[in-house]
Amino acid sequence: MIAEVKRAPHVIFGQNVCRLRTAAKLTQESLAEKADLSRRFVQEIEAGSKSPTVTTVVRLKKALACSWNDLFVQTDR
Repeated sequence: MIAEVKRAPHVIFGQNVCRLRTAAKLTQESLAEKADLSRRFVQEIEAGSKSPTVTTVVRLKKALACSWNDLFVQTDR
């Protein structure tokens, strides 16, 4: 039996932001502008090296026009 790999919630979130951003054909810079964030911070969130605040999560959700599940549910990437 293969064990399921569990990732930290902020890593899952970052991977989902990256997946949703690329599906929407947005650059990190354009997503950052839409969410009123810096491009560097978007990059760090996607890399899993930064944990966003609730306010930042809400901004990204609005900018990506996605559901909460889209942001937080682990996918089989």
